[in-house]
Amino acid sequence: MTAQSRPIGFWLKLVDRLIDDRFITVLEEHGVTRRQWQLLNVLSAGEADVARLDAAVAPFIEGAEGESSVEHLTELIESGWVGATQGGYEITERGSVAFGRLSEVVSQLRDDLGSDVDEADYDTTLRTLEAMARNLGWRED
Repeated sequence: MTAQSRPIGFWLKLVDRLIDDRFITVLEEHGVTRRQWQLLNVLSAGEADVARLDAAVAPFIEGAEGESSVEHLTELIESGWVGATQGGYEITERGSVAFGRLSEVVSQLRDDLGSDVDEADYDTTLRTLEAMARNLGWRED
C-alpha cells in the first residue's frame, strides 16, 4: 500500500500511538507518567481543583471506567512535587524545578516530532485536523 492509498484514520491512529509510546518512554526515563506530566503542566499555571484537572486530562484518561486525575496526583504529592491546598492542588517549588527540566525534554521531543515537516505544512495539518474534529461535532468548551 502507498501512503496515499491509506485512509486518514490509519495515519491518525498510527501517529497517535507512536506519540504516546515515545512520550511514555521519555517521561518514564525521568520518573513520571504522561498523565502526571499533563497534571504538572496544568498546575504550572496555578492552583487547580479536581474538576479542572479532570477536564484538562479528560482526553487521556478512562473517565468512563472511573479513572480520575486524583489517582495520578498521589505519587506527585508523595514526591513533594504537588501539594494539596484548601481549593485543590498546586505545584510546589520542588515540583516547579522538576517541571522545568521535564519541559525541556518534552520540548525536544516535540521538536523531533516535526523535524522533517515544513512549518507551514505543520500549521496546515493542525488547522485541518481541528476542522475535521469540528465537522464531527467537537467543540472547545
